[in-house]
Amino acid sequence: MAEIGDPSDSGTKSQGLSRADGALVRLSAVLATRDPARLRAALEACGSEVRPGEVEEVILQSYLFLGYPTALDAFRTWRRVSGRKAGEAAEEDWEAWSRRGERVCRRVYAGQYEGLRDNIRALHPDMERWMVVEGYGKVLARPGLELERRELCIAALLAVLGAPTQLYSHLRGALNAGAPREAVEEAVELACREADQEAAREARTVWERVRSR
Repeated sequence: MAEIGDPSDSGTKSQGLSRADGALVRLSAVLATRDPARLRAALEACGSEVRPGEVEEVILQSYLFLGYPTALDAFRTWRRVSGRKAGEAAEEDWEAWSRRGERVCRRVYAGQYEGLRDNIRALHPDMERWMVVEGYGKVLARPGLELERRELCIAALLAVLGAPTQLYSHLRGALNAGAPREAVEEAVELACREADQEAAREARTVWERVRSR
C-alpha cells in the first residue's frame, strides 16, 4: 500500500488521504487522547501541511464530542504554536443554522435521517433539537472545511474515544458525504495509531461492519 498522501505507482489519482487531510485526521485523533505533548506535535505537523483556518475548524468541532475544556486547551496550544491571533466571531443566526443543520444532517445520515431524529427525540427532545441546530447547523455546516473532511476527522476522534455507535454513524457519514473508501480506511488506521489497543480493535471491527454493508 502506498504511504498516506503519496500517489500510487500506477499514475492514477490516489483516492486515499492527502498529506493535509492526514495531518487533520491525526490532529482530531490526538485531541481525543488529551495528551498535551502529542497535541503539540500534531499541531506543529499541521503547520507545514494545512491551512490555519482548517486547523481551527477541526479544533472548534471537537467541542461537540470532547467538551469545552479540551477544545480550549487545544486552542491555547495552537495560539502558541502558530503565533496566530483569533479572528472575528461568526454571525449568529439560529434560523439559518436550523435550516442548514437539517440539510447537512440529512446528507450525513441519508436514508437513516428520519429514524435518527425519532430515536434521539425519544431519548430527549432537546437533545434532538440541539443535535440538528447546534451540532450540524452551527458547527458542522460552517464554511472553512468540507463536510467529507469534517466527517473523516470526527470518525478518527470517535475511534480514539471508544464510541462505537457514533463511530459507525460517522464512518457511514463520511462515505455519504463523498469521502472515498480508501480515505476512510486510512483515517481509521491513522486513528488506531493514536488509540489504545482495545479502542483500536473496536474501531477496526466497526469499520469492517460499515464496509460489509
